[in-house]
Amino acid sequence: MAEVKMNGHPLLRGGRRSSGDIEYEHGLSSSQMKSLSAICEALIPSIAMDQDEPVHLMMNSNNGKDKKQLMSYKAMQDFYLASASHPPFPDEVAELMVKRGQREAITLVGFVLWLLSTRFGTLILCGSLSFSGGFPFMIKKFSDMALEKREAVLQGWSKTKFFTPLRLVFFMVKIFCCYTFYSLVLEDSENKSWNAIGYGIPSDTESSEAQQQEGRPLEKGIIETKDHNDSSLVEAFKRRGLNVTLDPKQNLYQIECDVVIVGSGCGGGVAAAVLASSGYKVVVIEKGNYFTAQDYTSLEAPSMNQLYESGGILATLNGSMLLLAGSTVGGGSVVNWSACIRTPHNVLNEWVEKHNLPMFRTSDYVSAMDIVSARLGVNDKCNEEGFQNTILRKGCQKLGLKAEHVARNSSENHFCGSCCYGCRTGDKRGTDTSWLVDAVNCGAVVLTGCMAERFIMKQNDQIGNKTKKKKCLGLIARAMAGGVTKKLQFQSKVSISACGSLLTPPLLISSGLKNPNIGKNLHLHPVIFAWGYFPESETEIKGKSFEGGIITSLHKVGDSECRALLETPAFGPGTLSTLVPWVTGHDMKQRMAKYSRTAHIFALVRDRGHGSVEGRGRINYELDEFDKGNLREGLKTALRILVAAGAVEVGTHRSDGQRIKCKGIKDEDLEEFLNDDAVVGGPKSNEELWTLYCSAHHLGSCRMGVNEEEGAVDENGESWEAQGLFVCDASVFPSAIGVNPMITIQSISYCLSKGIAKSLASVP
Repeated sequence: MAEVKMNGHPLLRGGRRSSGDIEYEHGLSSSQMKSLSAICEALIPSIAMDQDEPVHLMMNSNNGKDKKQLMSYKAMQDFYLASASHPPFPDEVAELMVKRGQREAITLVGFVLWLLSTRFGTLILCGSLSFSGGFPFMIKKFSDMALEKREAVLQGWSKTKFFTPLRLVFFMVKIFCCYTFYSLVLEDSENKSWNAIGYGIPSDTESSEAQQQEGRPLEKGIIETKDHNDSSLVEAFKRRGLNVTLDPKQNLYQIECDVVIVGSGCGGGVAAAVLASSGYKVVVIEKGNYFTAQDYTSLEAPSMNQLYESGGILATLNGSMLLLAGSTVGGGSVVNWSACIRTPHNVLNEWVEKHNLPMFRTSDYVSAMDIVSARLGVNDKCNEEGFQNTILRKGCQKLGLKAEHVARNSSENHFCGSCCYGCRTGDKRGTDTSWLVDAVNCGAVVLTGCMAERFIMKQNDQIGNKTKKKKCLGLIARAMAGGVTKKLQFQSKVSISACGSLLTPPLLISSGLKNPNIGKNLHLHPVIFAWGYFPESETEIKGKSFEGGIITSLHKVGDSECRALLETPAFGPGTLSTLVPWVTGHDMKQRMAKYSRTAHIFALVRDRGHGSVEGRGRINYELDEFDKGNLREGLKTALRILVAAGAVEVGTHRSDGQRIKCKGIKDEDLEEFLNDDAVVGGPKSNEELWTLYCSAHHLGSCRMGVNEEEGAVDENGESWEAQGLFVCDASVFPSAIGVNPMITIQSISYCLSKGIAKSLASVP
């Protein structure tokens, strides 16, 4: 296993101490923490290892030497003896839960933990399991109950149909406990479970060293506000050609520019490059930090914390779906899985014919896809596929199904499985290494650590523009400089929101816009997972699940119409543990022990159903029944592919841990398993059973429309309510598209920003 080299950015190294001298800020009382620790112990207990437990690791040994087998055995033994109740895990769980959880859920969890710290509360929540063993019966507090009884309580909470708040408490603590246990790194920048489950951090490469020699590609245009005080921040603005004045009494900076863009991802990066190259002074506002290839560490916990919205732990309000969104300079393009798929023809036809948007039938849009692909260096060759994609391709071949190659914005030799934590080789071309570089080379400025609050509006009295009641004059934002919060007021001719489908609606609403389409029509491309276990001793397929290009092949389910897209994901141990069903503590450890040789295939659907963004981090979404049907078909095909590829066991992440052994299985038995609606969350599923869905594509929450009744913005991307305010991100999609959206987002942004540049030419 490669040795971890912690040369990266301090924010991406992790390194919590285990000495107990940390100042925690979760605010839970000692009695609440005692209850939480008891739950953590039941979820991930210290248990004796069965004698045959490490057999699969010993058999996976490359050289079979006794010393290596002994090390594997010792690592597995330590893994089984470790518990999430051991310090510092309970406090770390509480800290992360309070920081990242929904406020209502945190209040509920705190109340339940308090109840469990009392005998009467434990009786209410745990029933007869709280009784002591013999007569006369005594009621015990939860932390005093035997481990097996606490485990039984959690099993009941997971299945409860009537008292759903307890299921939510189980769900919350399980996610944060498992994520922390499998991702937390201490002073040595390692997690003690990794050796046992076969996980390791990739070592530095020659490519990353070459990238390091190039320095920071955005250096000439980047201003990292947290590194400045008042005088140095003013000087930084002026040095980059911006007119700025400072009112020290109000901590207010007034900055003049032609264009201010909120967000630096696929939409904002392209818009910045197009407008800056057209000769306009562009400022890009980004709330995240700026990292380069040499900064990345591939450490899951600190990378998720710094590179993803809400640290990668963001769920819909009903808790049924986890959402991933980038939150760093370059946005989602920094952490996505590199798939470069053009807008499908059927989608373009629908947008033209159903939504009356002729832009998507023009040669300009086709040309935009060509230009975007060229700038990203899109390559449809792959010299070597990783473990999971090899299995997907092999299973398809065995079944006579078509496995298509997926183009990527990297070279054909790119074998990086940790691009979801930033590409350490520098080979993947996100907006931070492409479009934003073009932008700063043309004079654009990128501000980091800067949070947009609202656009500045005034009543529009311009003659000939009566349909636009307001005019946008710029943006109000806040940033930390010299340890003090500063207010920044940007005066601009054009303002662009490009902060994505989850954050553009709250920003527009806070700016006073009232269009009913803002925040509505949210599509999420729901995803559900199938898994297959491939012991190395029983298959010729080599490698580990986290190695190799993340998406290099796909299969489309359906004949004339694609019902689902099958692709492979990237899972760090912590992220996977949040999805793996918890049945018992022992079962959970058995599943995680097979991590490195467990392949996943996910089914993604173009959802007809839609949800809404109610506010920052507050997303409503319910799966449509039609979409559920497509997910079931996709999941069945994924399971068939895994079986055909040689899995010894397959399953889903349904809450009861549903799975089936494949060795010697008859076709009719497999079909019976697949056709059981309950396996894949069908309409006949028992209410006790549930599945956690995921989404990394968030689309359409400020959709483009032919009029203000149909959309939040017009075909030019301009708000129907405010002149000079544009949206250039995935929220303008008229509908879902059913494929990875990076090329579509950038192509739309390219077309819209070209139009904005033309409109600016007529502004005095």
